[in-house]
Amino acid sequence: MALSLKQYVKRRNGVPLGASGSLTNMLKNALGAKNFSQFWLYWNPIWGYYLATKIQKPLTQLLPHSIALILTFSISGLLHDLAVSFIKKEVFFVCTPWFCVMSLVVIASHKLSMDVSKFPFIIRAFIHSSTVIICYWVSYFTLQLM
Repeated sequence: MALSLKQYVKRRNGVPLGASGSLTNMLKNALGAKNFSQFWLYWNPIWGYYLATKIQKPLTQLLPHSIALILTFSISGLLHDLAVSFIKKEVFFVCTPWFCVMSLVVIASHKLSMDVSKFPFIIRAFIHSSTVIICYWVSYFTLQLM
């Protein structure tokens, strides 16, 4: 049975959609996740719901899971780039390659069964934040080489 947006957000945040503490719970759950894949299950659950139901699930029915995941992250990045381009009124192309790199790390961390749950919260938060930043740097320097 498919979850509604309200059910999905409550499952991810532990509190109803729009409830007090929602942002705090999202940050705590995402930054304290046991791996980088789980980090994305908790990060921005409203956006995640639509990506999961409208993009990833249909793609997974047509493509291998890993390819569907890369495309889902890339589409999310493209939508972010389009939004920034619209606001800045100039082409912005940062998020698409960045999100693509993050999807590769999600896949690698899953395949390697990475688990940082034994570390204290602050270390897990540092690991996940650093991973996001390193993925940005990798995408940035890769674009500079092109």
